[in-house]
Amino acid sequence: MGVWQLLMVATVMLLGVFGVLAPGVPGTWLVWAAMLWWSLHERTDLAWILLASTTGLLLLTQVVVWQLPPRRFRGVGITRRMVTYAGVGALLGFVLVPVLGAIPGFVGGIYLSERLRLGGHGQARAATRAVMRAAGTSVLVELFSCLLIVGAWAGAVLWG
Repeated sequence: MGVWQLLMVATVMLLGVFGVLAPGVPGTWLVWAAMLWWSLHERTDLAWILLASTTGLLLLTQVVVWQLPPRRFRGVGITRRMVTYAGVGALLGFVLVPVLGAIPGFVGGIYLSERLRLGGHGQARAATRAVMRAAGTSVLVELFSCLLIVGAWAGAVLWG
């Protein structure tokens, strides 16, 4: 697979990761489609193992998301700025503390957004808890699984 095709796969995967943060965008499907595209072109054992693992992980993610309470974006105060902070926090956390850092980065991004908006620690903490209960947990589950898939793909491309 050429450099341009790898860049296109990476772009689709990143669009999928950001799509998880946007309501109504099928972010997990974009990540899976990019992995399928890469696997069909690579045709190595590693590529097929990653595709099968990606499929299994995303199916498990969907089961977990279905078991969580439904997302309630309205009335909680979820803003674009908060989603941006949460996404950047998850991405930075994923890079700084590989894989597991996405979780505290996501929650920290929400907290930072609320702290800047509300001013106090207590109010920001309560708002963060409300957001995580309303929609944050299901978004975090999908985002974490997509980041895990993108990280595995990047590792396979760089070292595989």
